Amino acid sequence: MTLEIIPVVGIPEVEPGDDLASMIVTGLSSSDVTLEHRDVVVVTHKVVSKAEGRIERAFDDRAYRELAEREALSVLRRRGDLVITQTRHGFICANAGVDRSNVEEGWAVLLPIDPDRSAHRIRVRLERASGVSLAVVVTDTFGRPWRRGLVDVAIGVSGLPSILDLKGEMDATGRVMNVTEIAVVDEIAAAADLVMGKSGGIPVAVVRGLELTGDGRATDLVRPPEEDMFR
Repeated sequence: MTLEIIPVVGIPEVEPGDDLASMIVTGLSSSDVTLEHRDVVVVTHKVVSKAEGRIERAFDDRAYRELAEREALSVLRRRGDLVITQTRHGFICANAGVDRSNVEEGWAVLLPIDPDRSAHRIRVRLERASGVSLAVVVTDTFGRPWRRGLVDVAIGVSGLPSILDLKGEMDATGRVMNVTEIAVVDEIAAAADLVMGKSGGIPVAVVRGLELTGDGRATDLVRPPEEDMFR
């Protein structure tokens, strides 16, 4: 299998109330990209949140911290100004996903209220415009508890499975796999970020060449409390 990851350029700054799906269609045209059957359109949550009006004032560090704690379902850890939280979606992340990067001074962007629903809405609009079956992944940047550095993960999914469950299948040596589950949408999110980057102003990419069927949700990736060994 060969994968192709295509950045979508030419999407202008997104403002609250903008028709993001139409802006993506325009960006695809300006990038000379024609969507194909089973393409995965990867969209950073920042532009989704902005279009949905999930942006608020945060004039200083104190206002930012208060906003993060308001958005959190619970605060799990604190270290200085950093808080590790559980969001209402079930995600464990820093500052409830409230972010001041790539936004005007004095503002902060919040996570979408329902990222899976956001992904589905974008998917429906893009499928109508293109006439092909697609998948959409909405991403955010998370840290990882046992490894340094950040990586993009999926917080919203429509049109493909979130997890590839390989339990019961054979590995390369013929052994039966008992616990193997692949977070395929997180892999897609991280791969797409290689062409979007954190400072390039490219909020959308197309991942082409995957042959995945099913329709999962990003919330499928949230580990149930009874399986969590670290809280």
